[in-house]
Amino acid sequence: MSSTQLKPTLGTLHLWGIAVGLVISGEYFGWSYGWGTAGTLGFLVTTLMVAVMYTCFIFSFTELTTAIPNAGGPFAYSLRAFGVGGGMIAGMATLIEFVFAPPAIAMAIGAYLNVQFPGLDPKWAAAGAYVVFMTLNIVGVNIAATFELIVTVLAVLELLVFMGVVAPGFSFSNFVLGGWAGSDTFSFGALSGVFAAIPFAIWFFLAIEGAAMAAEEAKDPKKTIPRAYISGILTLVVLAIGTMVFAGGVGDWKALSNLNDPLPQAMKTVVGNNSNWMHMLVWIGLFGLVASFHGIIMGYSRQFFALARAGFLPAGLAKLSRFQTPHRAILAGGVVGIASIFSDGLVNLQGMSLTAAMITMSVFGAIVMYIISLLSLFRLRKTEPNLERSFRAPGYPVVPAIALVLALVCLVAMIWFNGQIACVFAGLMLAGAVFCRIVLGRGAARAALASNA
Repeated sequence: MSSTQLKPTLGTLHLWGIAVGLVISGEYFGWSYGWGTAGTLGFLVTTLMVAVMYTCFIFSFTELTTAIPNAGGPFAYSLRAFGVGGGMIAGMATLIEFVFAPPAIAMAIGAYLNVQFPGLDPKWAAAGAYVVFMTLNIVGVNIAATFELIVTVLAVLELLVFMGVVAPGFSFSNFVLGGWAGSDTFSFGALSGVFAAIPFAIWFFLAIEGAAMAAEEAKDPKKTIPRAYISGILTLVVLAIGTMVFAGGVGDWKALSNLNDPLPQAMKTVVGNNSNWMHMLVWIGLFGLVASFHGIIMGYSRQFFALARAGFLPAGLAKLSRFQTPHRAILAGGVVGIASIFSDGLVNLQGMSLTAAMITMSVFGAIVMYIISLLSLFRLRKTEPNLERSFRAPGYPVVPAIALVLALVCLVAMIWFNGQIACVFAGLMLAGAVFCRIVLGRGAARAALASNA
């Protein structure tokens, strides 16, 4: 096997575990920041809009994933559709999404552990999580994917347990009180809150597309990936709506709107501080955070790997370890993530907490990647009509167009409400493009020298 060729070992269940596991931490934390912006009812509207976008997007994205099974995922599709420029946009946007999401999740892991161990510094706990799960990813993809599947199943079960335990304390009147951006009635300000809360609704589903980066490691990807994606998005929509509604109806939802551990705090209002249910939620709830954290490390490493293998990043990042995993790519993303964790207090964007700022930055990367991927779908349908497509987007062109329009609405709204972070994101995209051009130029120069040797 080539030193830059990944080994296919993953089946449908593993891929479902990766698709859901990448996302499921979004059900445990992060989304409640949207309540502070839009209120419970406003944020419910935002979430339903985003759920429609993601459902249409996944049905469309699956066509690309099965037609072009490549570890680069969106990078590979956009490169094929639009050439080097399109590949750079997709590759850099995906890297930003997958490199800035893990620090937010790691900080939530630290917050959950701090509930049990008040003397534990959440930042050091977050850094320790990086060390543990980078190591697990380096040891081997089959071991990593099996672990991902186990913790994902436990995390799904725990969300169902949470809903069941808090159900006796649920009151719809609690959920709707002040539900429109702090008001009981809909207004222009409430509509503004609906759009401002978009990043936190996207957090419910962010990174499900990362399963595409395991396509080279999938057995029979043309069959296994569609099954994993479709069952995955349905699982997540049900869990997202259920978790949010039940958490918002057990007491004063405003007290949960800016926390990294809203579910334990919601459960406290029903069962108290010392209930066994409460301790179980904290410990098993960690599995949801770990599932996403671990899975996104797998995702960012494959993106670094694919960009390096194609010559857009230094070739050393495409080297595989003796376990046939891209260990240098895993470590590269970890360095950025750990540095981000300890930047809290040094960087202040939009007056947000570090977690909220990391979520918003990651979402910018995701939305840009969704847009270029959907454009690639339309482009390849036109330029390569004979490309083998074992799965075709249903309702084409209407379903992909719905996803594209909603993604553009989300991007415009995010730029409007998050101008500072948008500027930083644009700067990172530009710097990444310049760096890729330099690396590509050196690669071309080396190739020219070799051909004349």
